[in-house]
Amino acid sequence: MAEKEMRQVYAETVLELAETDQRVVALEADLSSSMDTVQLKATLKERYINVGIMEAQEMGLAAGLAVTGFRPFVHTFAPFATRRAFDQVFLSLGYAKNHAVIVGSDPGVTAEMNGGTHMPFEDVALMRTVPEITIYEVADPIQFKKLLKVSHVSEGLVYIRTIRKKGLTLYDETDDFSKGYRVLRQGTDATIFATGIMIEEALQAAEKLEAEQLFIQVIDLFRIKPMNEEIVLEAAKMGPIVTAENHNIIGGLGSAVAEITSEHYPVKLKRIGVNDQFGQVGKLDYLKEVYGLTADKITKALLELRK
Repeated sequence: MAEKEMRQVYAETVLELAETDQRVVALEADLSSSMDTVQLKATLKERYINVGIMEAQEMGLAAGLAVTGFRPFVHTFAPFATRRAFDQVFLSLGYAKNHAVIVGSDPGVTAEMNGGTHMPFEDVALMRTVPEITIYEVADPIQFKKLLKVSHVSEGLVYIRTIRKKGLTLYDETDDFSKGYRVLRQGTDATIFATGIMIEEALQAAEKLEAEQLFIQVIDLFRIKPMNEEIVLEAAKMGPIVTAENHNIIGGLGSAVAEITSEHYPVKLKRIGVNDQFGQVGKLDYLKEVYGLTADKITKALLELRK
């Protein structure tokens, strides 16, 4: 695991950008302590806005600020950034072609003890339906920081999905994220496309299968929209594909990969994720077992596809 928590990365990066760009505004929905952005208030002053538990208004305010030339960073828990405020996201930001960087934290089972109401398995599915949006899921602090900076200078709407606590250690400062994916492990027999917390499970599965002389390629497909079709089709031509995501198998990473392969190069494919279920209260390890978000589940899927 990385030394620095992802929430610290977010707060520090927004502060760094705000100190060099007077257009940067940080918006929170009563979660400034949870995301470590409470420290920004003293420096940003009126450019730090806590709207309270009013996420729809938070998105509307971000749209108004964008219209007047500001560059808003908008944070709240992932279900509230998407499910609760979707009309404002779709119309006031997306349809109106306003720029904003929306950060949805603690997605899927990482919401843990906050339970089913706070456990979004549908946020990527919702956001993928917004035309021209860019969607990332980050797993590593360096990756998160670089993509926040890229998002700051981009145009249009960006959604970034992240945990709040410590992420994985996958990358260094020399790594380039412009293609929307990174190959984490080379292989010739099959491919696992994974994002977020499922990257660790994917790497463990690949290591187990190497003992059986199966060499599995593992790719962090962190830009879910627009997805890099070239790497998906290269993987399809090599062999079977497993997708692994902390999300409903409907509408997320697996659906996006399946859409590309079914239209251009049909291949054996298995989606590992939440199987059309609601969330519940529990610790992370327990929830991963309950929903089948494990290396063992990925390993079993790959073995079945290789038959």
